[in-house]
Amino acid sequence: MTKDTEVDMKDVELNEMDPEKQPMTADAQVAVGEKNGSVKLKVPEDEVAFTGLSKEELMKVAGTPGWVRTRWMLLVLFWLGWVGMLAGAIVIIVQAPRCKPLPEMNWWNDGPLYQIPDVDAFCGGLAGLEQRLDEISQLKVKGLVLGPLHTVQENQQSTLNLKEIDAAVGREEDLKSVLKKADDKGIKVVLDLTPNYKGSDSWFSSGDIGSMLEQVKAAAEHWLKLGVSGFKLSAFNVAANSPHWSHLQTVVQGNHTEGTSKRLLMGVVEHESAASVHQLLNTTGVALILSDLLSSKTGGERIRAMDHLHAQQRKVGWGLGAVQQDQLSKQATGPALIRLYQLLLLTMPGTPVFTYGDEIGLEGNQKHPKMVWNVETEAAQNKSLEEYAATRKWFKGLSDLRGKERSLLHGDYYPLYASNSSLSFLRVWDQSERYITAVNWGAEKQTLKLSLTTTEGLELPKKAKVKLSTDSKLEAESNVNLDSVELEPGQAVLLQFPYTG
Repeated sequence: MTKDTEVDMKDVELNEMDPEKQPMTADAQVAVGEKNGSVKLKVPEDEVAFTGLSKEELMKVAGTPGWVRTRWMLLVLFWLGWVGMLAGAIVIIVQAPRCKPLPEMNWWNDGPLYQIPDVDAFCGGLAGLEQRLDEISQLKVKGLVLGPLHTVQENQQSTLNLKEIDAAVGREEDLKSVLKKADDKGIKVVLDLTPNYKGSDSWFSSGDIGSMLEQVKAAAEHWLKLGVSGFKLSAFNVAANSPHWSHLQTVVQGNHTEGTSKRLLMGVVEHESAASVHQLLNTTGVALILSDLLSSKTGGERIRAMDHLHAQQRKVGWGLGAVQQDQLSKQATGPALIRLYQLLLLTMPGTPVFTYGDEIGLEGNQKHPKMVWNVETEAAQNKSLEEYAATRKWFKGLSDLRGKERSLLHGDYYPLYASNSSLSFLRVWDQSERYITAVNWGAEKQTLKLSLTTTEGLELPKKAKVKLSTDSKLEAESNVNLDSVELEPGQAVLLQFPYTG
């Protein structure tokens, strides 16, 4: 092979060589560098780097008249802007509507009271009550009213011992356990100390009410030391006429110390007018009165009772059958009416008082029927519990809503409508959401024409939104014309509309 031939073969080999293995020119190096994400450039040696102005040069420029004026203008603009924002904030604060100061509330105003007159029928005695407090707390109740629990024989005053728990109900140690767990749940415990609760007269037809009240006072001191938060007395208007009433009142309500919850002295009256209840509230100093004013069947009488007592709502308890310690089912037939009265009681101006089982619409022929438990969890397997479960769910939703909404919790009250079998009222608090309750417990369809008669500057909107309803024709979130709210027989609705300034 000649030398020329060898050169030609090398040229062929170079041409056939993988481009990546061939020697690179400068242009090729730049191209490959760009492909790999980096480029190497040779900076000319004679290029001058920027160094900026020196300190002396800056000081010389800064002192010129043009820059001095510019700096002053910027400073003035800054302070003018700051003062303008401050003035704007002050104007907004001054012109903003004032928040209404919250009223003084007691724990019994914050949620329903839940009566358990027969602890054995409710849960098998005091020992079983502790195990049921988790379920009770789901109802958002703020107080349990237990008993009476004390020992006494019917109409036998000599057998009365207000400091001793009936052995058939449980022991004092059981009550202590209940008190501890209830306190952990934020629930207060009230004892019913009505002396002759098994007999025909709450006070043994005694001519010496003073001596009976002294026994009640001594018992109250005993139970308060154990952690009880208050007491209930039936026919308290009889006891309140005695000079010894103030002694009991001092023991229960007069020893309150700062940082501790107030104690409840709760009186129960029957067959008293709204005017009489109003007078008792003003003259006896009792913390809460539960009356049977709702036993009237006409809307006019019920609305007038609220008209008379709404200004004292933090001292008024409302119940239907609660005075007699009966369930709602004995006053209202069927699940629809049960839910109607639950809605009414939980939106009225005052403290709602229920008897155990009212949250499910418990029925029974006995004076105190046996409680039915776990209705929501067992309804899927037991169809007979479906109505109980639905009613409990309705109750829980209402009770939860009442605790969250200021208008329902402690808002002002205004009547809107009343007929023989229906009524409606408005609850308002400052700038909070407003609520309208409308109920028809009659056997015929009703058209409620809602209107305000107040001159306080309040106005009803033309429409309101359905918040809750037992009437299938009034779906949640739908709008209703307030000049013609149509309710089917035995139905109720809770309407809502916003504050608009």
